[in-house]
Amino acid sequence: MKYTTIALAALAVLSSAAHAAPAMMSTEWTAQACDAWNKDAALTDGLGEKWIKNDKGRGYKIIHLYRTDCGEATKTELKIVDKDGKAMCVYGGAVQNAQMDHAVDYTMHATSERWNEMGAGEYGPMKAMMFGRLKFTGPKMEAMGVMGPFEAFLRLPGKIPGDKACPAK
Repeated sequence: MKYTTIALAALAVLSSAAHAAPAMMSTEWTAQACDAWNKDAALTDGLGEKWIKNDKGRGYKIIHLYRTDCGEATKTELKIVDKDGKAMCVYGGAVQNAQMDHAVDYTMHATSERWNEMGAGEYGPMKAMMFGRLKFTGPKMEAMGVMGPFEAFLRLPGKIPGDKACPAK
């Protein structure tokens, strides 16, 4: 009886650990963000006309993102391509394109607290950028032209469960 209780307790601990959410903006989390991107018409359709076509003929755009308080070494990557007029995410995970061309690519970072606020819809991209809550490198005028879809992107941290711990480096 005693061993059964201990075994059940151990199984419960292992089971909950197996289902724990990955750290927000870890490679696992970013893979889930890629899937969520493809299910969001504001992103796929809203960025499918002009935004995705500004790729300098490479056929893709790169977005690097990270939590400032976790450090730049925890940066992850989304790769977005034009598929039948839609901006589709084809990769989310570890950085594969270290060389960014910020004429077409984006790097975004904010503190964990700010990512959570944006994810909860407390404010959108305009306020986030104006007040320096979201640090941003990339084609700013292009981003200003797609504020609606950009807001949908900033909501991803509120849609995808993420642990508060910093991602492993």
